[in-house]
Amino acid sequence: MNDRPGEQFVDTNVVVYAYDLSAGKRQEQAELLLNRLWQLRTGCLSIQVLQEFYNITTRKLNNPLSSQHAYDIVADLGQWRVHMPAVGDVLGAIQIQQRYQLSFWDALIVRSAAQLGCAILWSEDLNDGQIFEGVEVRNPFV
Repeated sequence: MNDRPGEQFVDTNVVVYAYDLSAGKRQEQAELLLNRLWQLRTGCLSIQVLQEFYNITTRKLNNPLSSQHAYDIVADLGQWRVHMPAVGDVLGAIQIQQRYQLSFWDALIVRSAAQLGCAILWSEDLNDGQIFEGVEVRNPFV
């Protein structure tokens, strides 16, 4: 399943923290992680992450980003490997949801990471060290 062991998937929350100036230490840690993935060219995400990032950073942060700034970030992150889920991925996510008792949206993130062949999924929403579909969850904040 992990034919590209260097590939690392980043969940929405980690990307948001990297641009949330009110997040303190988490902002620094997330920014360092994203910078490292840029340098190594091993960053992956999904359309879901880009959509959620734009919505959260322009509407839900204490100091929201301007639409243009968020647009520019989405355009930059779009240079990474990006999974675009299809119907088969939605069905696969439902199976993952049922198998592991995850929320549907977390299951879709796991499905995207697995489909891209990622060995690592950076997220704070799932249990650090747990393995789903051959993808190991790592929490960058622990």
